[in-house]
Amino acid sequence: QVQLVESGGGLVQAGGSLTLSCVASARTFRPYGMGWFRQAPGKEREFVARITWSGGRTYYADSMKGRFAISRDNAKNTIYLQMNSLKPEDTAVYYCNTITAGGNPSSPWGQGTHVTVSS
Repeated sequence: QVQLVESGGGLVQAGGSLTLSCVASARTFRPYGMGWFRQAPGKEREFVARITWSGGRTYYADSMKGRFAISRDNAKNTIYLQMNSLKPEDTAVYYCNTITAGGNPSSPWGQGTHVTVSS
């Protein structure tokens, strides 16, 4: 079973940047892809970005295009989320997960990492 550990969150001012990391632990790790999701206070969890594991193709939610960048390091079973031009509405707990070809999360959720953007 895959275990996911997110890190890199924190408090940042609007317009600032943060880079999140997610390490996946598993005996054999060859997912279709991995993705980032987030859950803001009082809201449902939503898709942020995803990347295919073999080809590195990336996909973003519309509101993140041009501001966020997802990348991966296959050798380290790690993905990253570079977040720029952060807005207060980006405040949320950010989670990573393995994803299916249909873009659906497929592993138990980790604890996430908190991102707070102050205005």
